[in-house]
Amino acid sequence: MEQVLLHCCCAPCSAAIIEWMLAHDIRPTIYYYNPNIFPREEYEKRKKEITRYAEGLGLTVIDGDWEHDAWRERVKGLEREPERGRRCQSCFDMRLEAAARKCAELGFARFTTSLASSRWKSLEQVDAAGRRAQELVPSVLYWAKNWRKDGLQERRRELIRLNNFYNQQWCGCEFSYEAMVKWRAEKAAREAASACSCDTSGVMQEKSS
Repeated sequence: MEQVLLHCCCAPCSAAIIEWMLAHDIRPTIYYYNPNIFPREEYEKRKKEITRYAEGLGLTVIDGDWEHDAWRERVKGLEREPERGRRCQSCFDMRLEAAARKCAELGFARFTTSLASSRWKSLEQVDAAGRRAQELVPSVLYWAKNWRKDGLQERRRELIRLNNFYNQQWCGCEFSYEAMVKWRAEKAAREAASACSCDTSGVMQEKSS
């Protein structure tokens, strides 16, 4: 059975990939390195979920430590970048560089990441980070596979339900959290305005009849 390093961001994004690998005679070692996740309690919550799932399958989980200060330094000056912007690219670079180094340390030939499974993230950015990491650590290869295909998105949703995973609604960093809160507030305002408009229209029609 081939051994690969799977960089995991969270259980919801990783479970279907892990299941697929095992079904294809590939044994992943889970590398949880996500210094972007904030606060520390959120980091631990997501780590607990992927550890619960992976260890239940007899897989090894490696905690890459919470290096949030180093991550903040890495994305310094990019705090106001939008999602899928330069901050995300720098974040992917940092995490996959660490994954490539860990892959070489373990003596594995290739590594991949669950980041590529999320529809909220740019697959092009993730793969570009993987290729750059591969160049920095020539002894390993980045496995660029589209983990959104072959029914894996549907299976992802099934596994979230079956395992009762904690399923967060933002990528993890404080900046994406702020963006999510803003988006929800704007959505609620639009829905409220739409409901108000419908109510007003109904009253006007009733008066004119």
